Formats: sequence, structure tokens, C-alpha cells
Amino acid sequence: MSTREQSVRSTPREGHAPEIRRVVFSSYLGNTIEYYDFILYGSASALLFGPLFFSDLSSSWAFAASFATLATGYIARPLGGVIFGFIGDRVGRKPVLLATMLLMGVSSGLIGALPTYASAGVIAPILLVTLRVLQGFAVGGEWGGAALMIAEHAPPESRGRYAAIGQSGLASGGLLSTVALALVTQLPDSALYSWGWRLPFLASFALVLVGLYVRRRVSESPLFRELGEREDNVRTKYRIRMIRLRPLLRGFAITLPPLVASTIVGAFAVSYSVKAGFTPSTTLVALCAAWALSIVSMPCYGRLSDRVGRRPVYITAALAFAALSYPFFWLIDTGSVPLLFAAFLVMFSLVTVAMTAVVGSLLVELFPTEARFTAVSVAYQGGAIVGGLAPIAATGLLALPVGAGGVSALLAGVALIAIIAAWTAPESRGSTLRGEVGRTATEDKRS
Repeated sequence: MSTREQSVRSTPREGHAPEIRRVVFSSYLGNTIEYYDFILYGSASALLFGPLFFSDLSSSWAFAASFATLATGYIARPLGGVIFGFIGDRVGRKPVLLATMLLMGVSSGLIGALPTYASAGVIAPILLVTLRVLQGFAVGGEWGGAALMIAEHAPPESRGRYAAIGQSGLASGGLLSTVALALVTQLPDSALYSWGWRLPFLASFALVLVGLYVRRRVSESPLFRELGEREDNVRTKYRIRMIRLRPLLRGFAITLPPLVASTIVGAFAVSYSVKAGFTPSTTLVALCAAWALSIVSMPCYGRLSDRVGRRPVYITAALAFAALSYPFFWLIDTGSVPLLFAAFLVMFSLVTVAMTAVVGSLLVELFPTEARFTAVSVAYQGGAIVGGLAPIAATGLLALPVGAGGVSALLAGVALIAIIAAWTAPESRGSTLRGEVGRTATEDKRS
């Protein structure tokens, strides 16, 4: 039997359960650390960075400038997706994931060591933006690589469940960052704005060491190894034209609602709730509860997608997202603490999380192995630009007479685009990822 035949017959389900668990845990932990850093910045930009780094501006302009720095990280994500994706398709998934974790941990930790505007002047926000761009560059390669590592190791019949467990690292990272920020905001303002805000960022140095230790112990993707074992070695014939335009645009559209929701609910809605009369700590506790429930609900949606399909789960959640976009802000405006919690829990933990749970599997199953890292990263991180700009657009809409209704319309419009994209996509549940999906993409192109 040839080496290639042995490789093809040795599927992940045959004696590789311990390795699958290591890969899933590694991707889960990597997403936790990466999104702890990335989401921590979003919450800090909503609550702290205005007076710390833009103290020469009025409060409203400082708030807008703080959100603008948040957007720079999202703008940098597609560039990271293209570069790290290309490297990941030629060199391997594992080296890229080690590099992205190291870059994210170091850049996030250094934010905690930055001088503020009061002590360094204009150099302070410049350094902040630089580190934010590095954060975005790292996340651009991390998400796609983590999703691929799980999908390319997991058995086809349970890929959705395993991918969703890895995705729940996003919620875990959000929970950790929100808890960290909620704790430091309990400090007196004098301590909070002098040294307290730095602690959650400095903790990134310790987290990245743990993540690197775990990630070094996992093996390379078996499907990527197969490419190197083929006689024609398709890696040397890598061409960007292997990425079909229609699946790429479809993947981009599908990513929009979960990415827009992460910034609107995770950052913009936090500041919106404070302006509605809630204390920062109350708002952050509500967000913590939503993150915590998401950790549990996300794998459930992933398992459901293995049984009924990716498209039914995603489309149902997107419809609910559009329908609840206005009630979400209305519940916050009531000023009721129980209704504030209900708004975050339902919108974030039961609706948005369903889309987040299956988006990884949906994207991975759209593209061939030879260019999958690049294609998945470009599609997802392209949507991240829209997600990063969403709080700025929402802030502008809020200033108009339509108020929160304009923000709700924005969310509903994004959901409608995604619903059309998912409705026209082929159902990919159970695909082997060994050329089967590549043929689907080609047939889709001809249709």
C-alpha cells in the first residue's frame, strides 16, 4: 500500500480521539486568549480609553476617537488573514498558529505598559493604535487557523460539534476579559485611571505562555500533511485562482451578523447601556452572564448543526437576530436591570451564538484544502472590517432623529444579506473535505 493510500485511509476517527481532544482544546484555548485580548480592548475603548488617551478632546469626541482606534484592529485583520493564510497554505497550520498567539499576547501586554496622553501627549494614542493594529493582524490569522485545525482533524459526522467547542473559546475570552474589566472598575477612579486599567492587559503575558505550551503539543493538520505526501505536491502549484469568487463572497456575507453583533453588543451596547442610566459594573455583569451562557449554548448549536444541517441553524438564528434587533435596545431603554439582563442573554447567548457556532464549519466546508486557510481567513476577516466599523456607524445613527431605530435597521439589514447568502449555499454537513467540497464549489460556480 502506498504512503498516500495509507494517509487517505487513516481518517481522524481511527485511533485519533486523544489527538482530536488536544487539537480542540488547543484551538479553544487559543481563541480564548486571542479574544480575551481583542475583546478586552473593545470594552476598554467603550469605558476607559477616552479619558486616558484622548483627554484633550471633549467627552463625545474622545468617545468617538476611542471607537476609531477599536476599528483599526478590525481593518488590520484582513491583511493578517491574507498573509498568514498564504503562509498557512504553504508551510502549515501549526507554525502560523504559534506565531499569531505570540504576536497577540505580546502586543496586548504592551498596551498595559503604555503611557497615557497626560504623560506622553500625542505619542500615547499613536502607540495605542500601533499595538491595536498588531492585535488585529494576529487575530486575522488566528481564527482561520484554529477553525481549520479542528475541522481537518475531526470526523465529518461530528465536525460541527467540535468546531463549536473551539468557537466557544471566543465566549470564554469575552467572559474573562469582561470579568477582569468589571473587577478593576470597582477601584476608586484615582487608582483605576492610574494603574488599575493596566492589570487586565498585563495579564496577557502570562496567558500567552500557557497557550504556547499547549499549542506546541498538537500535530499538524492531517489533510495538510496529505498535500505534502502526494506525488505532484500541489503546494508547489498553489494559485490564488483556486479560490472561487462566489463561495468567497458568500462566506463574507455569512460572517457579517456574528461579527457585527460582537462589536455592537460587546462594545457599543455597553456604552449605550451606561448612557441609559446603568452603572458600568451592572452592564458588565450582564455581559458576563451572556458570555457565560454562550460557552454552554455554543456546543449545543454545533451538535444540532451535525444533525439538521448548518443552513437551518444559521438561517433561523439570523431571522431571530433581525427580528430582535429593535426589542434589544428597547429593553435597555426601559432602565430595568432584569430587562437589561434579558436583552443581553437572549440576543447574545441564544441568538447570535447560534450563528457563531456554525460559521466556522460553514466557511471551512466551502473551500478546498489547497487554499482553505487563505479563503477562510479572507472571508471571515473581510467581514471583520464591517464589524469594526459598525460601532462608528451606530454612534452616527444614534445622533440622528431615528436614534436606536437606525441601529436596529442596520443590524436587520446585515442579517438579511447573510440570510440570502446562507439560503443559496449548498448544505455541507458531513462532507469529507477531501475534494468533495471543492467539486461543490465548482458546480456552484457553473450554476
